[in-house]
Amino acid sequence: MRELFHADLKSLGDQLTEIAGLVREAMDKARVSFEEADVELAETVITNDARIDYLQTALDEKAIELLALQGPVAADLRTVVAALRMSSSLERMGDLARHIAQLARRRFPDLVVPASVREDFRQMAEYAVEVSAEVEQLLATHDLTHASTIVKLNATINELHAKNFTSVANPSWDASAATTADVTLASRFLERFADHGVSVARKVTYLATGEWEPVIAID
Repeated sequence: MRELFHADLKSLGDQLTEIAGLVREAMDKARVSFEEADVELAETVITNDARIDYLQTALDEKAIELLALQGPVAADLRTVVAALRMSSSLERMGDLARHIAQLARRRFPDLVVPASVREDFRQMAEYAVEVSAEVEQLLATHDLTHASTIVKLNATINELHAKNFTSVANPSWDASAATTADVTLASRFLERFADHGVSVARKVTYLATGEWEPVIAID
């Protein structure tokens, strides 16, 4: 019975990695749709989010079943509970990628953000894709160097997020109210996407070391 239980635990990990891969694909496609006003790609991201939701629900149901029937304790209990919490973070990351795609669809054929902040958003979106790729690798390998990288990427995204708000607050900002709202929302979506990546990194770090904060390598 314990062998079956540990096989189920491994299956939870594999499912998390699968969801993370779909999240990475979603953000990469959302990034392109956002930067190029590609409405067909945006529609793909929006439609495919249902798959992420389905897999999260299936994982959560299996985790709850293991809690109810197996009564795990100590490290096994932490693993199951962490899987539940990480699946929620990954599902939310998928939602945020969908929100970016929805902005692209709503403003088509125009681009979402004005030229003055376009480069900052290009960087933010690329870093967000990197975060999702690092999350996928972290879940697949449990190599904590990926957790460290996620934290550093998040810090850079936070800096760009603050810069976007500074741009909007500048007296020279002359974009319309609708564009200003889009800029604010898009920046917030990307910032929160990275935050959820950090949440996953912290949980994997805790499972591996008993510490919550990933160790940041000094370059």
